[in-house]
Amino acid sequence: DQPIGIDIEKQRDKILKIAHKFTPLKEYHTLANDEAVIRKLTIVWGAKESIYKLLSIPGLLFLHHINVHDFDFEAMQTTAKVDYHGKTSVYQLHYLEFEGFTCVYTQNA
Repeated sequence: DQPIGIDIEKQRDKILKIAHKFTPLKEYHTLANDEAVIRKLTIVWGAKESIYKLLSIPGLLFLHHINVHDFDFEAMQTTAKVDYHGKTSVYQLHYLEFEGFTCVYTQNA
């Protein structure tokens, strides 16, 4: 009976305009096309949202405190590290994509 955080996002171009606010964009230069970038950014955004919802810590910043580890689309899971006020925590993330949406959920690793 562990608590989880969950987020569902529509995959859309708009994420390209806000990505710099939640992740370093240089990490995505190796992806083949815009569709792949949008998919990956949506997973990362959903991962960070699900962690934020799980933790509910005021002042926790997506860009500075939550780092989602790189992943392959087929893996359907990854991990993320949260560094906040000198404390480091690791979270297990799972995701699925369906009908233009991405669902990400997390729990303590």
